[in-house]
Amino acid sequence: MKISNETKVGALTTIAVTLLILGFNFLNGKTFFGSSHTLFAKYSNVQGLANSNPVNINGMQVGAVYKITTDQNMKEILVNMNITKDVNIPTNSIATIKPNPLGVTSIEIRLGDARTYIPKNDTIATEATVGIFNEVYQKIDPVLVGLKNLVKSLDSVLVNVNSVVDPNAKNNIHTTLENVSKISGNLLASSASLQTMLNAQSGTLSRTMNNLNSFTGNLAANNDKLTQTLTNVEKTTSNFSKLDLEKTLSSMNSTVGELKATIGKLNSTSGTAGMLLNDTRLYNNLTASANKLNLLLDDLKTNPKRYISISVFGKKDKGSALTVPLPDTLNAPYIRKK
Repeated sequence: MKISNETKVGALTTIAVTLLILGFNFLNGKTFFGSSHTLFAKYSNVQGLANSNPVNINGMQVGAVYKITTDQNMKEILVNMNITKDVNIPTNSIATIKPNPLGVTSIEIRLGDARTYIPKNDTIATEATVGIFNEVYQKIDPVLVGLKNLVKSLDSVLVNVNSVVDPNAKNNIHTTLENVSKISGNLLASSASLQTMLNAQSGTLSRTMNNLNSFTGNLAANNDKLTQTLTNVEKTTSNFSKLDLEKTLSSMNSTVGELKATIGKLNSTSGTAGMLLNDTRLYNNLTASANKLNLLLDDLKTNPKRYISISVFGKKDKGSALTVPLPDTLNAPYIRKK
């Protein structure tokens, strides 16, 4: 089959346009082959950053700048980066712009130490850079400030020298020297007075030294007594150290523990003594027995013939027994009034 010239021209044109589009996107950092994802960054100054500029991590290119957009106020510039390498970028990573006067401006991503990673099509944190010339200026600026202060100091010294050379200053210096001479004379007189005072006090100093010598002599004379006293103190401390205080304290702790256990048993109702102290049933039983005994005594006093029969002709009283204590017994302390 014969292909017409128009078909050949159309096919060549299509291939050329396709290659042009692929090349243009490749130069802009966009690739159609392999895996890639987008990462955004916001800056206030891109310092000459352009499309297709490299994006590096630890000196290795992992992508390129695909697109740079901004608003009309130019306060915030959005940089669209196309990451072609399959890398994990922690969430606390920072993207900074690295200007290069002799090369191409690039973006350097400084990896963080977070355990989570930035998802695709998300925004990475940024950090403004001052630029290489500003860094050099910042390093040179303290030196310039030091030189400026040095010049000011030299100027002050020269002014002071000029004031000294002035005739009025010479007269002031002469007057100052005369005052120094007077002061030195006064110092000589003061030293003579001080020497006289020391001579007058020499007797006092001598007596003080004699007293000090007497005191040290007494210490030397009583050296044996001091040694014996220290020996007694050492023996006493040795005897204290030999006492078995730990064993005594252990015995005391054991005794206190047993005493606590005994008091605990008395406070509980597990033993006989505890039941006597804490169980109310014994009190109730004793109260009931006392009430019954009281009632029996009242009944015996009221109806003695029911219990003791000494009648010869009579018969035994078979009256009913008391069921309530007598009135004088109702006020007894062990009867509970309801």
